[in-house]
Amino acid sequence: MNTALVLFGSFFLLLFLNVPISVSLAVSSILTIMASPLPMSMLSLVATNLYTASNKYVLLAIPFFILGGNIMDVSGISTRLIDFFRSLVGHTKHGLAMVCVIVACFFAAISGSGPATVAALGAILIPAMTNTGYEKSTSAALMSTAGAIGIVIPPSITFVVYGSVTGTSIGSLFMSGIIPGILIGIVIYWAMKFSSRGRELVQQPKASGKERWASFKNAVWGLLMPVIILGGIYGGIFTPTEAAAVSAVYGFIVGLFIYRTLKMKDIMKILRQSVSQTAVVMFIIGCAAVFGNTLTITGVAAKASAGLINLAGGNKYIFLLMVNIILIIAGCFIDANSALYILCPILFPIAQKLNINPVHLGAVMVVNLALGLITPPVGVNLFTGCGVAGIPLSEMIKKIWPFVIAVLIVLIVITYIPGISLLLPNLMAK
Repeated sequence: MNTALVLFGSFFLLLFLNVPISVSLAVSSILTIMASPLPMSMLSLVATNLYTASNKYVLLAIPFFILGGNIMDVSGISTRLIDFFRSLVGHTKHGLAMVCVIVACFFAAISGSGPATVAALGAILIPAMTNTGYEKSTSAALMSTAGAIGIVIPPSITFVVYGSVTGTSIGSLFMSGIIPGILIGIVIYWAMKFSSRGRELVQQPKASGKERWASFKNAVWGLLMPVIILGGIYGGIFTPTEAAAVSAVYGFIVGLFIYRTLKMKDIMKILRQSVSQTAVVMFIIGCAAVFGNTLTITGVAAKASAGLINLAGGNKYIFLLMVNIILIIAGCFIDANSALYILCPILFPIAQKLNINPVHLGAVMVVNLALGLITPPVGVNLFTGCGVAGIPLSEMIKKIWPFVIAVLIVLIVITYIPGISLLLPNLMAK
């Protein structure tokens, strides 16, 4: 108990003092090892874990997906996707809200990142929705929530991390996120309709068949990217890690030779940005791995697991409820990758004992962490949406709750109906 108190107490104290999450994870781990009966030589494991956590083949997918997403963003693919889907449904009453959700799903399949989706699409869609009569804060709330689909729809960096930590098939995890991601898109669209009831909205003119065909031709290379990535993975042509590299090369070819919007002078800027983003993610992963290992070697993880099993009484449905509560709270304070490294050593062994499918558990955990992107005080998408829309966080928080409730409904459904997330992985396995 004293060890757990030192570990979690120092961690949350450092967070309260505005120390970066990655540093808080590493420092609290070092303090715990020093305060425990373990020999001081165990401190050498800190450096070892920092290295081994990032030295995994599957994690190569992270820098390549980040690079591919940045290339496609600079190439103008987001604008072309918006124009295409606007030509299809933009003329309906809530057409722009529908465009926001649909494009977010497609762009998520390009970037694999929630904040990147909000930043790339919000700059165009939030002003467009505001001009048609939606409140700016409500538009920003929808965009922030739609961006959270980015870590659920494949390819997802968060699923890659979960698969790396637990040894679960990343291909199966990717498939498990498709239906939950689509369900989230549907419910947040209806949440937008509910939030905007009674408002006078300006409907856009209906696009002609010629305009739709022209916008499709402009967007087709972006529409093909998810097909190539996922088709290649499930067709056995390449692994998820290789698919990430293919996405980067594909984006480079499309931007430089097809759209010709990518200039050679942009390449270094994109590479610097991708390296910077990758470094942040990988350093968090390394420090979170140190924290997770500290949980294990000090016996805190085993005691926590035993305590949770006793609380659940061996009932997997009660355990899944506890998983949701723990992850919703964790998602309010720490990022998705850190949460996985901290909580998987505790939760995953219990799930195995209760015969919970690891792919199903992964889907539940990732949807929980997607919810964490839009819940204060550390919801990254909230801050991104506020920055893009130019509104204060307090105004955004007032409007985000219908969308939070909508995502919670999907979370409850996929938690207790595992067939939803397991349908596509099971079909692919046959």
